[in-house]
Amino acid sequence: MSLLKVVSNQPETPRRAPRKALAIEHIVAVASAKGGVGKSTVAVNVALTLHELGLHVGIVDADILGPSVPTMLGIPAGEHPPLDGPVITPPQWHGVKVISMGMLTGADQPAILRGPMVSKYMQLFFQGVAWGQLDCLVVDLPPGTGDTQLTLAQQIPLSGAIIVTTPQDVSLNVARRGLRMFQKLNVPILGIVENMSGFVCPHCSKTTDVFRSGGGLRMGRELGVPFLGAVPLDQEIVVSGAYSRQQAGVASA
Repeated sequence: MSLLKVVSNQPETPRRAPRKALAIEHIVAVASAKGGVGKSTVAVNVALTLHELGLHVGIVDADILGPSVPTMLGIPAGEHPPLDGPVITPPQWHGVKVISMGMLTGADQPAILRGPMVSKYMQLFFQGVAWGQLDCLVVDLPPGTGDTQLTLAQQIPLSGAIIVTTPQDVSLNVARRGLRMFQKLNVPILGIVENMSGFVCPHCSKTTDVFRSGGGLRMGRELGVPFLGAVPLDQEIVVSGAYSRQQAGVASA
């Protein structure tokens, strides 16, 4: 059975799937209505950290139209997950089970889809994937407050959401809208992460607040939600991402 047929057979308005039926203890969304703030970087690192703590973890790249998790995990182009009838078997990379549109389309092929098909792929990634028993499933969401976010919040029992922002006002204003969306949908806010919070010069050790600083902490205080911490700009993130891509032929199961 082809993947397109599997997606086409997904019902239009499926019932909300219980976590226990999915054999998943917790489902955590990593989100921000703003693009480019580092949601995928945070999501991948949360998943890998939970795995290092001894938990059984999976990650869903829910950015159907702009997937980046395969690149961050070093998954080679053309690494298609196997189909077992109508069910996808998620491969493991660095000990984490993963599914992404980038694994279905290839490295540079666009997914040209209207909203209803985006929602169907979202349904497939949860209900059509053999996740097995997981302690935590991390969901890397796209920017915005539209179809993908609504499909997830209304049809998947989320344990909570982590909101990612950068320190400057333009990012905070949009991230605040994303946070409010989850509150309106009765999804608990686990906390705020301030990404790109300062750059420490490797030569003089001086910290430069490229995008200002402290915005995430202030937003947390204003909205009464936890502040999880600030992550500085670090060139090693770029280096490690490029390295993992070069070493994509070696999978860590």
